[in-house]
Parts: sequence; structure tokens; C-alpha cells
Amino acid sequence: MAVTKVEVTAVWFAQRNRPARSHNQPRFVRDRRVDSQVPAVQGPALPDEATVHYVLDLAVRIGEVQMSSGAGASDATATIIAVANAYGLPHCEVDVIFTSITVTCHRGVDYPPLTSLRVVRSRSLDYTRLALVERLVRDITRGRIRVRDAHIELNKITTAPHPYPRWVATLAWGGMAAGITVLIGGDALMALFAGLITALVDRVGRLLNRRALPFFFQQVVGGALATTCALLLVASGVLPDDTRPTLVVAAAITVLLSGLSVVSTVQDAITGYNVTAAGRTIEVSMMTAGLIAGVVLALNVAVSLGLPPQALADPLAPSFFRLPAQIVAGTVAAASFAVASYATPRAVLVAAVAGGAGAGSFSALAIAHVGQITSAAVAATAIGFAGGLLSRRLRIPPLVVAVSGIVPLLPGLSTYRALFELAVERTITGLPTLMGAAGTALALAAGVVLGEYLAQPVRYGLGRLERRLSGPRLAGPLRPTRRRLE
Repeated sequence: MAVTKVEVTAVWFAQRNRPARSHNQPRFVRDRRVDSQVPAVQGPALPDEATVHYVLDLAVRIGEVQMSSGAGASDATATIIAVANAYGLPHCEVDVIFTSITVTCHRGVDYPPLTSLRVVRSRSLDYTRLALVERLVRDITRGRIRVRDAHIELNKITTAPHPYPRWVATLAWGGMAAGITVLIGGDALMALFAGLITALVDRVGRLLNRRALPFFFQQVVGGALATTCALLLVASGVLPDDTRPTLVVAAAITVLLSGLSVVSTVQDAITGYNVTAAGRTIEVSMMTAGLIAGVVLALNVAVSLGLPPQALADPLAPSFFRLPAQIVAGTVAAASFAVASYATPRAVLVAAVAGGAGAGSFSALAIAHVGQITSAAVAATAIGFAGGLLSRRLRIPPLVVAVSGIVPLLPGLSTYRALFELAVERTITGLPTLMGAAGTALALAAGVVLGEYLAQPVRYGLGRLERRLSGPRLAGPLRPTRRRLE
């Protein structure tokens, strides 16, 4: 027999005030009474709203320092979540899109979420600042410092001047060019001129940067200046005929390529941060295009003025007799890059060892007639693996060791050969050479990321925790994080 709406209403009013409820009551009556007695769902126990804003601001500022220093989006995300969790914010979502960082703290269904946004405006290499921020993050995650004290410490880190004067960095860039010149087959005289020209390029770039010239045009000026100086040395007869002046340009190109964030670009692509990887790819492509434009412009101007550019010399054949010199050159180049990037003294020593090991392994594989791209990938994987094992124990960000270690192996000579073939010789053979140079750069970056990933399961004291990570960590805390969708 069907129950009418009037009867249902009468039953509900009759049962609403009874202290005991029979199991024979209609289901809709029991559900209505139970729902009326359940309290509203509350969110997680969080600090007050002002403290939440304070913690979020601290977290995004730390992430900004990491991103501006070349760290990957996954590293910045892991760091921000770790800092937020350490100060009692367990439900945070992080969105990194290359030039901005957004963090949202969820406070349940009864309170609106709180969001903090930070724009990454400048990108400069200061590995001392990155190391100090890493130490601050360790203190935060271990409960050693309060949030307001952490804010004060972070302000001191970000406002402190560089640990070395600017002229020291200029000398370091020149030393890096000299080491690379010896590594790719030059002698002492060529190394001297390469160092002087690179120092000049650095000072000119410094002046242009003060006037806010976009980095693309700074790369154009740097590539054109380095090529022009080398061609003038050849035309003036300063360099003997038996020297290899093209190595000067190759060394300068390598120095200009070293400032590009190739490692973090590949890391973001591998770990699934595709939006950030796309932004970094465009930046690297534009900087490389500016460098290519500068070199080609200088070569074409030289030809139009009747200055015969020096023909490309064949690279020296791999030899065991040159292996010790190449190891020393790689060590000098990596250490010089670390000093130019304002790394700590301990990081400079580790970077020097990584650079020497990378140059030695690459040269040994070349002697064994292994291809250039394969040799670069194997050497970079060894650098990433060793750096992942040693840098954490020595309290050094693995990013410093990884980038410094692969700098001597960047394909500066191959890039110049490709541009010379395209701009001067007008042959299509320059395209395969240029693609080979790009493949070598990608192999170096991917090898470093793979080496850091392979080092996680064998790193001392981590074991099962490390295997839970979603990808390699070149900066930030070693803690599992939730995957975020872009």
C-alpha cells in the first residue's frame, strides 16, 4: 500500500522528539534525524590566518631563490611543500610556471583557501646564496628555527652581496676559457688570448646589463665580439701561422653557453613539468640564437671587408699522451666556472674534481672511438651519480656539482664549426654538425639528471624513502612530494 505525503509528514513530526529510535522507522526519517545531529565538517587544525600568510610568503620566497639559481621546478615544489609542512600547513598545492610560483593552502570546507604568488624576475648564478638557502631549509624541516627567525635569515641571505668581487668573477671566466682552450687542443698562447677575450666579453656584458639590455642582444654582442677579436688577431699577424685561432672563438662560445639552464630544462621535461620546460626551452633557444647571430654576423662582416677568416683546423686526434693535460684543463675550467658563479670554497673543490673526472672519462671514451654524443652521455651520468652521492654528505647542492662538471664538455667547438660551414663555406654540412652539437648538449643534461636519479637508492641513510621520490633532486630537501598537474 503506498504511503501518501500527508502520512509521511505526520510520521516525521511524531518521531522527531523521541529519545529512542526504533529500527523499524522509515529510512528517510532516520537519515533526516541523523544528519541534523552531525556537526559540520571542520578543516585541519591550522595556525591563524596571519601565520598562514607568513609561512606561505616564506615558502614562495625560498622557491624563488632556487628557481633564479637554476633549480628545476620539481626541486622548488618539493622545497615549498616541505617548508609549509614543517610549519603546520599539511594541505598545500604548488604551481610553478617558469616565471611565477603560486602556493595555495586548503583549510577545509568551512574556510576559503589562502594563496600566495611570487614572480621570478631575475635569474643570476650565485651558488653561495643557493647553499645558504639549502642550509636554512634543513633547519626549517628539522624544527630548529621559528618562522619569523627564518624570515629574518632569508632576508639576510637575499640582500647580502656576492662573496667575491666582480673582478674575481671576470678573472674566473677568463680562466675557464683558458682551460677549455687547452682541453680542445690549444696551446698556452691560445689559452692566454682566449682568457683575455673572454674577460673583455664579460666586462662588456656587465656594462650592457647595467643598461637593462635584453639578454638576447647581450648574447649577440658577446658572440660578435669574441669572433671579431679572434679574426683581428689572425689578420694582424699577432698569432703565428701554426696556431689554431679558431679555438679562441670556440672557448668563448663555450663560456657563453655555460650560463644557459640546459640541465634544469631537461630535468623539468623529464619530471613532467612541461609548461616550465617549454618556457625554459624557449629561453635557451633564444639565447643560443643570439649567440649564433653574433658569430655569423662577425664572420660575414669579415668576409665583406676582405679579411680572410682562418680556415677550420681539423681537431686533434685523441691520444693517451694528451689525457693528463685534458684532465687538468677540465679541472681548471670547472673550478673557474664555480668561482665565477660565486660558489663556496668547498663547492669549488668538489666541482673541480667533477670537472676533471668528466673531462678524463670523455677523453678516454673518445680514445676508444666512442661517439661524441654517447661519450657525453656516459661522462655526464658519471658526474651526476658521483655528485648525487657526495654532495649531500658535504652539504653542497648537487646542482652546483652537476653544472660545473659538465661545463668543460659543452660543444663550443662543434657549434663554431657548424656556423663557419654555414656562414663562410656556404655548405649544407653545417646543419648536421649543428644538430650534433645540440644532441651533445642534451645528452650532457639528460646524463646528469639520470646520474642523480640512479644515485638515490644507494645514497647512505635513505633507502626506502629515496625510492619513493618521483624524480631526481638537484636542489632542495629529499622528501617525497605529491605530484601536481599543470
